[in-house]
Amino acid sequence: MGKILQLFSHDAHLIQALRSNDPKAQRWLFEKYSGKMMAVCMRYVDDRMVAEDILVQGFLKIFDSIRQFREEGSFEGWVRRIMVNEALGYLRQQRRLFERVSIEEAHGVADYAYADQHIDAERIHLMIEKLPIGYRTVFNLYAIEGFSHQEISEMLGISESTSKSQLHRARACLQQMLKQWEKEERLRDDYSRTNFSDHG
Repeated sequence: MGKILQLFSHDAHLIQALRSNDPKAQRWLFEKYSGKMMAVCMRYVDDRMVAEDILVQGFLKIFDSIRQFREEGSFEGWVRRIMVNEALGYLRQQRRLFERVSIEEAHGVADYAYADQHIDAERIHLMIEKLPIGYRTVFNLYAIEGFSHQEISEMLGISESTSKSQLHRARACLQQMLKQWEKEERLRDDYSRTNFSDHG
């Protein structure tokens, strides 16, 4: 594996080998990126078996379309975008992405800004996973992947106002989850202090 690692250490060498359908390069690409890309798939699909299927389909798409990579941006970014598109394709097939939410209903909802600095990234991800599927998809695309509402509307076949309302609702849900978590943390802290005083 060491020689293979050295051979494909530069993206240019790897891409050239992939364009020649080199099985070693394909294997190396999968081993290098499968962990990261599985995490991407799991952000959109909360069923691990389905996410694994999407992952495999995504890599097959990468191998088939490698000649379309124009080397204008990062290779990893291109791989990631294919995975996101595969996940979105699966969600579109399910026809259960979006609840009917009007933009008017979303006005006045404060942005979720992770104001509480002591909350860890893992807990934030767990909260995001609990969002309804439409909210979670738009939140991931906007807040994590960095797509604009116009891009999201084109990717999902929805209006920009629907994308914006889904994001607002997602943030509102996350705020509620954060408030609940903080309340539970305070109760645990109070219980611990009381317990400690009683035994002191």
